[in-house]
Amino acid sequence: MKFEELQQKLKDGGVVGAGGAGFPSYAKLNKNADTILLNCAECEPLLQPHRQLLRSHADEILAGLHMVAETVGAKQAIIGIKKSYEHAIAAVEKEIGKYPEMKIHYLQEVYPMGDEVILIYECTGRVVRPGGLPIEQGCIVYNVETMYNIYRAAVEDKPVTFKYLTIIGEVSKPITVPVSVGCSFKSVVDLAGELTCEDPVYFVGGPMMGRIQPHDGRVTKTTNAILVLPQDHPLVMKKRRKSKIDLARAASICCQCETCTDLCSRHALGHPIDPARFMRSASNADFQDLNPFLNTNFCSQCGICELYACPQDLAPRTLIGEYKAGLRAKGIKPPVVEAVPVKPSREFRKVPEDRLKARLGLSKYDLPAPLDDELQPEETVRILLRQHIGAPAVPIVKVGDHVEYRQMVAKAPDGLGVAMHASLPGVVTDVNDTFIRIRKE
Repeated sequence: MKFEELQQKLKDGGVVGAGGAGFPSYAKLNKNADTILLNCAECEPLLQPHRQLLRSHADEILAGLHMVAETVGAKQAIIGIKKSYEHAIAAVEKEIGKYPEMKIHYLQEVYPMGDEVILIYECTGRVVRPGGLPIEQGCIVYNVETMYNIYRAAVEDKPVTFKYLTIIGEVSKPITVPVSVGCSFKSVVDLAGELTCEDPVYFVGGPMMGRIQPHDGRVTKTTNAILVLPQDHPLVMKKRRKSKIDLARAASICCQCETCTDLCSRHALGHPIDPARFMRSASNADFQDLNPFLNTNFCSQCGICELYACPQDLAPRTLIGEYKAGLRAKGIKPPVVEAVPVKPSREFRKVPEDRLKARLGLSKYDLPAPLDDELQPEETVRILLRQHIGAPAVPIVKVGDHVEYRQMVAKAPDGLGVAMHASLPGVVTDVNDTFIRIRKE
């Protein structure tokens, strides 16, 4: 397929990163890439959609990976996958012989292996500079579901209208399932059987980097999981703490052990993020050296410092995130720096996933969540116009219009962005600057 043709198909098909910030997939394509990486690390604990999807659709996913590599002229395609995903590995091994440029790289069971900067180093030995992009190291990274969506959009002309996600936690039947983009979280949780606690909290996106969301919140193209937790779970209580209190606690009880920095995944790669120095400066309002604050731009927000490393139960990730957002709001750009050499201690300071789940109080939820590949029916969807990095999609329908399944309802904006499509057939009941609501007829 020609480069420009593939770009246009992905833009029109609404393909964005199926997780994280949702970077438009067409914008990642680059003829300077020599390596395409398929990310099957399931970065967050308990999440299972990528391994399940790869197990069931390895033929389409590897065909899509080959197509991307061939289109940009990449010399190799590497499938990064954890050793324990045996069924997914077996499915890949049945198909990989068709593609001489592909190979499997087995990943350790550590967190945050799904961070694309970490994945690139593990699979290629290349270090992406602080604040840099993977393409600077000749790499393009797509996760498994994104590659599946690329194949469907480019080969089958099917836009993104549903999302795979895992529902796990306080439910009787943990499950991984495709659901319509724009459906409510509650309708998704109902697919996982009975609730096993009263008044549950929906932790959406994973236990480390996810957020508490209302039950009537909506599934987007980046939703990977809903973790159903009781109100008194430590993760819920930590997430609800006030930053002002967290800062005061840091000023009073931080023991300067620097464990947060020692275990920081990006710091170990030579990036200048230093949670310990930041906490010392922020909690004491010490602005003589601005570097600890400016370097918050290089934090990946993986949460190791806050949810695993700190022996005092402080909140460096949360406070760093607030400073980082404040700098961005003020238009202050990250400083241009180079990474220092990877620290030799890195291999001995990786965070084992089993230990992490135990520390988070999640071990009892570490259960199979098998894939039910049948798309569940919905009566109403609310399709957000901004589900990705870039500008929101522009509505091209009005209230009262009848739409078909997969019909484009919002076109890609000028600049960075993608189109949106109807995830069910029906009538448009609301159109505004934020979303389009469709009711099934």
